[in-house]
Amino acid sequence: SQFVKHSALQVYKQMTSNHTDCHYCLQSLHGRKYALREENAYCVSCYDSLFASPCEECKQPIECDSKDLAYKGRHWHERCFKCAKCSRSLVEKPFAAKDEVLLCTECYSNEYSSKCFHCQKTIMPGSRKMEFKGSSWHESCFVCQYCRQPLGTKPLITKDNKNYCVPCFEKQFAHHCYSCKKKPITGESHF
Repeated sequence: SQFVKHSALQVYKQMTSNHTDCHYCLQSLHGRKYALREENAYCVSCYDSLFASPCEECKQPIECDSKDLAYKGRHWHERCFKCAKCSRSLVEKPFAAKDEVLLCTECYSNEYSSKCFHCQKTIMPGSRKMEFKGSSWHESCFVCQYCRQPLGTKPLITKDNKNYCVPCFEKQFAHHCYSCKKKPITGESHF
């Protein structure tokens, strides 16, 4: 997810002002800190009261000497920009939003990602997964129960909720031909 990090400090001056008065309260800015907005100079107090965005988390104004982290029109103090579930900072980290709630990628994955049918662990976004009979599997967990080879898109047979490649299934479970006493070969008829 993308967010915009900005601060009034980009225009915040800590030097003697060439502007004589605050555009709003008209007090002298000589020797005082001030902020510019649309070519107008404001004392810090007026700038904050007129233009500071309220923080989404703590509801306090984000003053011009603080970083203002913005995402989809919402604003946070740097200290307030954190995962709603684990409270870890999201500053300069990837995150996801679900129903306007911000979550770190780990919490989002644990909450909303598929779980592997075999190992029951979260299938992380971006990792390869297999889907079979309505269940999701890590690619490395979707293997033949007998030979442990990946099944991928190979033909398979399921018995007792376990998946087998066709050759292993036939070795394990196929009945012998009554006439010749051999196990049938896939696709072959015995009478």
